[in-house]
This record gives sequence, structure tokens and C-alpha cells, in this order.
Amino acid sequence: QVQLVESGGGLVQAGGSLRLSCAASRSIFSILIMRWYRQAPGKQRELVALITSGGTTNYIDSVKGRFTISRDVAKNTVYLQMNSLKPEDTAVYFCNAASGTEVSWGQGTQVTVSS
Repeated sequence: QVQLVESGGGLVQAGGSLRLSCAASRSIFSILIMRWYRQAPGKQRELVALITSGGTTNYIDSVKGRFTISRDVAKNTVYLQMNSLKPEDTAVYFCNAASGTEVSWGQGTQVTVSS
């Protein structure tokens, strides 16, 4: 099972930017879908963005135009570029990899946006 490690979280003011990274323990070339989720205090975990092995991307409405998911196969890494951050983006962000019956999660990285 692939191991995932997120990084890049932190404290930022509203309107600022952060780039999250999700480093995989093996090649992501064959992983069908990689996703970023987030979970705010007291709320359910929600899907934020996904990218398929073919490069197709999708986003929840609240982040469209502000967040960009991408992947670097050579570095076994998936990124989430977050611009124009809002206080409501505050959450723990998790990376997820799914391929066939194999599903893996990272430990999460905290993103805090101050107003």
C-alpha cells in the first residue's frame, strides 16, 4: 500500500496562498485517482479536488478558480495550490490515493486562515 505524507500547511492571512504537497512512497503513475480532502472542526470530511491518472481534474464549487490540483509523476508528488484563501478554508487537509481496491490516506496537514 502506498504511503502518503502531506506538507505545506500553516497559518496565513485571508487572501494569501499556500501550496500543499503530498509525497507518495512509490510511483503515482498508475494510481487511478488522487484526491485532496479537508476536515474542519465539527464538520465532516469533504472532497476538495481530485486528479485522475489521465490528468482530469475536478473541484468543489467553493474552491473553483482559487485552488489548483496538479501532479509531478517524476517526483511522485501531488500538489494543491491554494490562492485567495478564506477563513472558511481552515481545516486539516488530507491526501488520498485510490487504485482498484487499494485506498491510502496521509496523516493530514493543518491549514489556518486568519481574517
